[in-house]
Amino acid sequence: MGSATKWLSRAVQGLRSFAYAGQEERPKIGLALGGGFARGIAHIGVLRIFEEHEIPLDFLAGTSVGALIAAAYAAGTPLAEMESRASETHFRDFGRWTLSRMGMASNEPLEEFLHKFTPAKTFEELRIPLSIVATDLMGGESVYFTSGEIAPALRASCAYPGLFLPVRYTNRVLVDGFLTETVPAPAARKLGANLVISVHLEPGLLENGPRNTIEVISRSFSILQMAATQSWRAATDVLIEPNVHHILWDEFGKMPLLVEAGAIAARAALPAIKAALADWPSELRARTGLRNFASRSSA
Repeated sequence: MGSATKWLSRAVQGLRSFAYAGQEERPKIGLALGGGFARGIAHIGVLRIFEEHEIPLDFLAGTSVGALIAAAYAAGTPLAEMESRASETHFRDFGRWTLSRMGMASNEPLEEFLHKFTPAKTFEELRIPLSIVATDLMGGESVYFTSGEIAPALRASCAYPGLFLPVRYTNRVLVDGFLTETVPAPAARKLGANLVISVHLEPGLLENGPRNTIEVISRSFSILQMAATQSWRAATDVLIEPNVHHILWDEFGKMPLLVEAGAIAARAALPAIKAALADWPSELRARTGLRNFASRSSA
């Protein structure tokens, strides 16, 4: 009886080892969502296509509004609910005007806005591992939040310089993550992603000149970003760029157009995603949730 029990135990362990081996061998997919204020609603369209084609996501990383979308999705918020919330969004949902030498508004309301999407308060409660990127204003380097409270990390990642007050947290002075990682592809790599899919939201164009100080600041940073070397591209395997350059930072009312732009761009990227996975054996894809995506994207 004892030997039979040992044999059965070894057999079960062998089966478990086989199953775990399949999981270890398949590519871990990370989705990196960039910033862009209202243009970030396009991320919802990208995620919709990923769901339709059953593309598995092992990791999520977000900068600025990308961090908000990523946090809500990682917590399990349905995309339909995210669309509904987005259609009703206004500046007051995440910003409160204030008088300060450090900025024009506080983004403290962002914490309550996040709780409209999910009751989750810590990274440990999320269904998908998440990294939120902020910038250390003093050291000029990326800060990666992957554990602890979500809300302070989100506020820091969304603290657009000149508009929002910097966030003091973990003995640092933090501002928007876009300064160091416009798209947080390096953050997805650090989480463990083998295949990184990045979503970049092209800055809005000003055809009639800036309307206010915010647009002067925003456009200035956009020009700097376009001129600078963007290291996040080197960490990207597949790039998705929704056509949202004509949408301004505060045009939340264009939610349907933004979601559709994200969906169109993600659908166009399906062949590139499939090609990036082409080196993996078909039987391995079948065991690890990539079979349906392969067949659908071929259709």
